[in-house]
Amino acid sequence: MRALVGIAACIAAAQAAAFTPTRPVEVVVHTGPGGGSDLLARAAVQMIEKEKLVPVRMQVVNKPGGGSTLAAAYLNEKKGDPHTIGFFTGVWLTAPITTAEAKVTLRDLTPVARLVLEPALIAVKADSPYRTLADFIAAAKQNPMQLRQSGGSVTSRDNVVRQLLQKATGARWAFISFPGGGERIAALLGGHVNMMVIEPSEAGEHIRAGNMRVLAQVSDKRLAGFPQVPTLKEAGYDVPAVPQVRGVVAPPAIPRENVAYWEEVFRKLTRSASWQKYLADNQFEDGYQTSEELTRFYDEFTGQMRAILQEAGVKTVR
Repeated sequence: MRALVGIAACIAAAQAAAFTPTRPVEVVVHTGPGGGSDLLARAAVQMIEKEKLVPVRMQVVNKPGGGSTLAAAYLNEKKGDPHTIGFFTGVWLTAPITTAEAKVTLRDLTPVARLVLEPALIAVKADSPYRTLADFIAAAKQNPMQLRQSGGSVTSRDNVVRQLLQKATGARWAFISFPGGGERIAALLGGHVNMMVIEPSEAGEHIRAGNMRVLAQVSDKRLAGFPQVPTLKEAGYDVPAVPQVRGVVAPPAIPRENVAYWEEVFRKLTRSASWQKYLADNQFEDGYQTSEELTRFYDEFTGQMRAILQEAGVKTVR
């Protein structure tokens, strides 16, 4: 078996060697500056440059709008272009389930690699009167639709967690959608919204600076960085810990050697000391998968999210 794995690795390396980028590479993300995908993409590009894994410049291109639909459509229009890649999240899979306008799915693009699995935090401003999630839920029950949550698109994990909690508790609060993570955070810190669901990588500096308070973790177990904060189930809310996944795709119809090249770049990146430190610092789980494994994951994740969305009362169209 070890010999077969070695042979497969040699073949992949040989295929990767058949292609080398000759001009700057566009790295497409579906959020504005400061969003989770934007932060991950920029960190990955910086580490790739540090490790000298790519001989050309890589430029992050923000394509917010319609959840992931604008970014996915943009990648789809780049058919056959080996100098464009995109960073996807679970919303690229959930948007087509819930939005008829989302014409391009991850199945239409070329899988490259899955990188990380990411938990989330439910946070409020540090001077918020809500010290626990139960406090927030109770206030939302007393004042239906008066409290506000900032988030991404209606198909994002932010809103799915809201829908699940509302269904489980009977509480109701508003969801305010913003195109970028920076705007969502600014709305919370500025007192314009009362709560948000946020990834640890986005919240870290604000928590360390004492600007945010974490009420609960959207995770199956407590994260090392937040040992005193309960998970949703520990806080008394029996709802699924909605998963988040982040990875890399390419436009459709790129040659196999291009796929092999990018797969090898990200394989090397995920084995670097810089990447391992990045995972630990941002409370990520190593979720690396090859392009072939990622293709199978699409079906598993889509089925799981369809069930969660339906449980939350979200209408599905596919």
